[in-house]
Amino acid sequence: MSTFIKDFIERETINRRNFLLATAAGMGAMAVPFGLGGGGAQAALTDPAIAWSYRDRASAYWNSIVSGGEAFVESLGKPKDSLVSLINEGSSEKSLADIKAFLAKTNGKCAIACDANDSPNARPVVEAVRDAGAYISTIWNKTDDLHPWDIGDNYVSHMTWSDEKPAEQTARILFEAMGGKGGVVHLGGIAANNPAIERLNGLKNALKDFPNIELLDAQSADWDTTKGTELMASFLTRFGDKITGVHCANDNIAYGVIEALRAEGIEGMPIVAYDGNPEAVKLVMDGKLLATVFTNPHWGGGITAALAYYAATGAFKPSEEPKEHREFYGPTILISNKDAADFKAKYLDTVPSYNWKDFWGPGNGQIKYK
Repeated sequence: MSTFIKDFIERETINRRNFLLATAAGMGAMAVPFGLGGGGAQAALTDPAIAWSYRDRASAYWNSIVSGGEAFVESLGKPKDSLVSLINEGSSEKSLADIKAFLAKTNGKCAIACDANDSPNARPVVEAVRDAGAYISTIWNKTDDLHPWDIGDNYVSHMTWSDEKPAEQTARILFEAMGGKGGVVHLGGIAANNPAIERLNGLKNALKDFPNIELLDAQSADWDTTKGTELMASFLTRFGDKITGVHCANDNIAYGVIEALRAEGIEGMPIVAYDGNPEAVKLVMDGKLLATVFTNPHWGGGITAALAYYAATGAFKPSEEPKEHREFYGPTILISNKDAADFKAKYLDTVPSYNWKDFWGPGNGQIKYK
């Protein structure tokens, strides 16, 4: 097993045992002034400012997230540019600094939707929001020991996607295309990201049923196309013809992989990806990708902003909701060549209209921890 795989797991989270030990030593009490289980909600806010904190808009995935946020603010009768973009450019330090600046600028009279960029950054982010009396809903990244109900009403909700099973499904499609034998490489996301860990786990689960397929290596490409190209080129140098299939943690990485293969004159290599971006769906329809997975980022971006906003205005009280409404899975759709055209017509050629007060309707149940 490569050191990357080991680090992938080891760096994922501060586990619950360590957190409880830290709390017993007084560290936890310093971080949670409202007290565990406290609902330190402030009075309902009137017309709170709304922000989305995310990586960048150059990515089709994050662009769709923000477009969902804009659709939500438009549903309030506001112009879409009233949604403030806090772009962290993949920096957890910038993510926290931008949110603190927004809290100061609005005097805490705001609602924030946020991907904390990596799991450990979620705690200082939500604690800063709570201390300012503002409201936040998060997606994707947080540690397993951080829960909205432990922080209070100001930490409204967390949504993630159960990536392990869909990534396992794409791996099985990949292995079948490889004829059940050969060598596969995995190009992953940022090591501390929950989805990166789950997507690698999905690949490893599928490998258990394909003993004649070897995982040659798994390395982080940081969700990035350029890094995907560079990493795939290095894999080709190291393993050459031993590589007969490629498992990518997201679509952006797959674009880089295809570019690296094209540079070497390699055609027809089986590749799978994740995210269901329009470019990736077209590649699936053209037979250049075997499969990708759609997580409906437009709905995710809109509903995350809506949850924070409506909790801030007092439309609902988070602590009165069951836990499955505070932490829940978003929807996933596997896209292969046989259904890519239908998917494109339904989700990409037109933007579905969503009820932004149907907070949990499309969800997939409460998050489960191993």
